[in-house]
Amino acid sequence: MDALLSDLLPLLGTLTVIAISAVASAHAILHKREVHASITWASLIWLAPLIGALAYMLFGRNRIRRRAAELRSGAQRVRAQHDVVTVRAADVESALGTPAPQLVELARLVEEATGRPLLPGNRIDPLVDGDQAYPNMLEAIARAERSVVLATYIFESGSTGMRFVDALAAAQERGAQVRVLLDDVGVRYAQPTVDRVLRRRGLRVARFLPLWRAPYFNLRNHRKLLIIDGKLGFTGGMNIRAGHVLRDGPDSPVRDLNFRVEGQVVAHLMEVLADDWQFTTHEALRGDAWFPALHACGPSLARAIPDGPDEDFDKIRWAFLGGIACARRSIRVLTPYFLPDMAIATAFNVAAMRGVQVDLVLPERGNLPVVE
Repeated sequence: MDALLSDLLPLLGTLTVIAISAVASAHAILHKREVHASITWASLIWLAPLIGALAYMLFGRNRIRRRAAELRSGAQRVRAQHDVVTVRAADVESALGTPAPQLVELARLVEEATGRPLLPGNRIDPLVDGDQAYPNMLEAIARAERSVVLATYIFESGSTGMRFVDALAAAQERGAQVRVLLDDVGVRYAQPTVDRVLRRRGLRVARFLPLWRAPYFNLRNHRKLLIIDGKLGFTGGMNIRAGHVLRDGPDSPVRDLNFRVEGQVVAHLMEVLADDWQFTTHEALRGDAWFPALHACGPSLARAIPDGPDEDFDKIRWAFLGGIACARRSIRVLTPYFLPDMAIATAFNVAAMRGVQVDLVLPERGNLPVVE
């Protein structure tokens, strides 16, 4: 019997290693989006039995998406309560009043990818740096009647941040409902943290995914959204920090853009923010104070595309690829970080080779030397 076991154990061990390698390589082939990544992991798994499979289980699987989906599971997402006017992809040209077959194609692609309709009647104005954005945002908060909700990654507690604290507190004193959502990592960039100041002023503040939830440390909320009375929105790349106010000559100046948004698409922005707030606090922001009836106020067609690790597809990436493919004359890219994957880089190269002018604007000096 002992002799039989001694003969079978090596065979069982070999079969076990083969089974583990087969399962791990099949998972890599089925779940890795990039072909080269699938081939690399599958090769490592078979060339280094057990070690390769263990490395894949530890580092190759997308735990971020799974963890994000687990956190969101069971949550009933908040949606606008009033009907909105929508534009089908086939009607884009008539809505714009000009022939634009490439935009029809893009609208169809993005609608399929996101499931969100295209909304007419919006006005979207760019605001350059904190010199333009912050006065507009503070004025909007000062005029708020029913609600103010702010989400930001970094919120400094210096003089710039205190102007926002004062404006938010004043809005609440006037009777508006105020909510502030801060990322638990981003809020620590400045000491003392601003949430203590906000709470002392009686404001409702929440931190997104506190650091004590260690398995989810890398799931951060980088959204920058301010929505007033559910009717006026601000979004873009700007946090609340002194470095964005260039006229004050900050030590570390940062150029960036925000956008002032009016029209039906504000409901899309509010849905995203309400989802994040409910996920963090379990409070659902519903009713006319947060989701009023919205009407056309500008010429733009727009939709908001939420993106993040809990989404089924990389929707922003798909929209970018579709936009690059549909471009006829020019593509202009303004970004602080340019680390394209192979698909995006290839799309830009193909566009340039078919005669599209591709302009890429990057900062001369960034804040992360590793990406320069």
